[in-house]
Amino acid sequence: MIIHEPNATLRDTDPDVGLFTVLRDDGSADPKADPGVAPDVLLSAYRHMRRLRLLDARMILLQRQGRVGFYGACTGQEAVPIATGLVTREDDWVFPALREQSVMLVRGFPLREFVAQVFGNAGDTQKGRQMPSHQSGKSVHQVSWSSCIGPQIPQAVGCAWAMKLRKSESVAFGFCGDGATSQPDFHAAMTFAASFDAPAVLVCQNNHWSISVPTARQTASKTIAVKARAYGIPSVRVDGNDVLAVYKVLSDAASRARRGEGPTFVEALTYRIGAHSTSDDPTRYRSDAEVEAWKKKDPVVRLERHLRHLGLVDDASEKALDEVLTAEIAQAVKEVEAMQNPPRDSLFTDVYAELPWHLREQREALMSVPPAPSHG
Repeated sequence: MIIHEPNATLRDTDPDVGLFTVLRDDGSADPKADPGVAPDVLLSAYRHMRRLRLLDARMILLQRQGRVGFYGACTGQEAVPIATGLVTREDDWVFPALREQSVMLVRGFPLREFVAQVFGNAGDTQKGRQMPSHQSGKSVHQVSWSSCIGPQIPQAVGCAWAMKLRKSESVAFGFCGDGATSQPDFHAAMTFAASFDAPAVLVCQNNHWSISVPTARQTASKTIAVKARAYGIPSVRVDGNDVLAVYKVLSDAASRARRGEGPTFVEALTYRIGAHSTSDDPTRYRSDAEVEAWKKKDPVVRLERHLRHLGLVDDASEKALDEVLTAEIAQAVKEVEAMQNPPRDSLFTDVYAELPWHLREQREALMSVPPAPSHG
């Protein structure tokens, strides 16, 4: 089904302008668009989305209490990363932006280690070297994103090109926000991906705000999707708050890439319900009415409504799931917060395969000095 943004008067079946959706307001799925996702996959998607919503709320609370330094929540945008995690294969690589870290949780990365990367302590596989919300994991082929907007897109395309040269069927998934599509890296990536038929699925989460700049003020394009079409890349706009629609579009794009048919660009129309990050105050630049209107399109609620329509969840199962997920998150936080800081000598690991003499001297000098007293 092709639908349009609220209040839009244009009727156009062009996928660059229209919006692919599956879920109806009553919780049913449009039979003409329904991808037929198996019940166990739907329930898995719901569990991951619910856990992410609860996890984000807990991390924000910890930041407000001064227990972690920073956090960027995904509230309102859970459908895209969770659908991505369900679509990817083990050999695929993921290049996230700020709100796709949870893809790695869906792919099996342990929650405790994920939380440890927020704290940056000894449980952090990155040894505390990155900011919170920059999670990555080699075990699940997910690369840490950069706070500089946009560079992960050409990185994803380069990875996809390497996959093509190796004649594998792996796919690189690259993500960006609407603001990143005005950055030079985005345009370089589009040119390269199209010219070399890179097996990449490039996804823009258009949440309407580049921090405090609305999409209409940072681009004159009719949609974000038309930008990719201009480079010769097939593109589609999808309701980013409809996990079934996102799952269908990403599945088709990944299959196309595996067949050697090149990249696909996906504009997922969604909305950031909360702040850009814990450093942001969205009340300074947008209205409460706008936020409330988008809360009615909450992706978690929409999937819950669909599952109730199918008879897969009820009040009792909802309560039980909340209790299990809350306990799981609380246990992870308890274990992680009890961990020490990363060892001081870890500063010198993963720098060179063989440590050069000047770093050996620096390490010896550092370790000869007693550590500062703990104030924990």
